[in-house]
Amino acid sequence: MQRREFSLSAASVAAAATFGAAVLPTAAQAQASAFKQGTDYLALDKPAPTEVAAGQVEVVEFFWYSCPHCNSFEPQLEAWAKKLPKDVVLRRVPVSFRPDFEPQQRLYYVLEGMGKVEELHKKVFYAIHVEKQALNTAALVTAWAEKQGIDKAKFTEMYNSFSVSTKARKATQLQDTYKVDGVPALGVAGRYFTSGSLAQTMPRALLVADYLVGLSRGKA
Repeated sequence: MQRREFSLSAASVAAAATFGAAVLPTAAQAQASAFKQGTDYLALDKPAPTEVAAGQVEVVEFFWYSCPHCNSFEPQLEAWAKKLPKDVVLRRVPVSFRPDFEPQQRLYYVLEGMGKVEELHKKVFYAIHVEKQALNTAALVTAWAEKQGIDKAKFTEMYNSFSVSTKARKATQLQDTYKVDGVPALGVAGRYFTSGSLAQTMPRALLVADYLVGLSRGKA
């Protein structure tokens, strides 16, 4: 979903509908396809901060829970993440293009802080895209979390905590450093950026990410 438009073109809808049926070529095939800077990916003018140890390569997924493309992409990303080499670390970063994005941004970081991402991350997508819950205010995300068995007082305390506020602020700064103009999108090693718009589809963007991981090794 593009930052400026927040609407789906007919082509985007068709692409999203066929996500589940897409077949990913191998990483070797991806590297052989000669991805091009400026077409398939962009190189950042200013390096973005990363949160990995020396010798590791960070891949950042920028997402928004209410984005239908992000919802469609999640199973693809999950399958890709399970096959990552040991030196590659995936980090999810919720974007905030407008003030009304922040409740979901904070929701993610509360789940992360409570160790609940693995259990509830996909359930947030399900609540929004299948059950049609808005989850776009602090009250709504708090009520949803409580229904998942999370203590309301503890959730509220963490939601309003300095730690979550800091993570939300840094997430927004990171999306701006990567110049994210739509989601889902991928940042690699604080150096490169690709997306469905650049790579033509998100499955192909994962192949571009594999290629960029290879370029990034040894440059940290």
